[in-house]
Amino acid sequence: MNKLYLSRDELALIILYLKKAEARDKICRAIQFGSKFLSGGKPGTAQNVDRNTSLARKVFRLFKFLNDFDSLISPAPKGIPLPLVILGKSKNALLSTFYFLDQFVWLGRSGIFKGKILTEIISRISILCWMGSSLCIIAILICELIWLPPSMKKKDKELKDDDKYNDEMHRAELKKSKDRILGLIKSSMDVIVAIGALHLVPMIVTTRVTGAFGFITSLISCYQVNLTFLPTNPTS
Repeated sequence: MNKLYLSRDELALIILYLKKAEARDKICRAIQFGSKFLSGGKPGTAQNVDRNTSLARKVFRLFKFLNDFDSLISPAPKGIPLPLVILGKSKNALLSTFYFLDQFVWLGRSGIFKGKILTEIISRISILCWMGSSLCIIAILICELIWLPPSMKKKDKELKDDDKYNDEMHRAELKKSKDRILGLIKSSMDVIVAIGALHLVPMIVTTRVTGAFGFITSLISCYQVNLTFLPTNPTS
């Protein structure tokens, strides 16, 4: 039992260390998809930046599958409905698989592993996992927006319009709703980016469309990462 707790503590330290590269990864992602939009799939400087940045980003994500694997094996918090638990664990499983397979894609595209066809097959499977995780996030966020806690619904009815903006709990719940809506927009656009990366409907989701949507979601991700590092101000 002591060994188990020690392993979880060590895993937590690794995850805390890996989180420091998150902001840099999102900035590189914005550069990658911005270059993809500019290139439009045509050879040139922009396409080279797109490919090189994409390959460099995979180094940032080495062993990142441990984050979602830890969430997958951890018990779900009490009080969460079973459908949300299943969706959450599915998201963790798909994201963990995506990051795990992405390491082999990096090995193949960097020339360490010789097998171009196998690398592309693994790449498509990993992107499918990422798209599946985005769909799970969409479903989770829609459920969370619809299923407000009963206590909050009761509180919302009791408070007057002026009091709602002065009530700390109501403001916090309102902020959560805004964050969920932003996350819903981002995840929906990420699905389109995945469709473009897989070339499922190349006539509609072109390289430029993929680049544009990917650039926007990257900016949203940069904003979300920055929020996690901002100090909280209880008086604001």
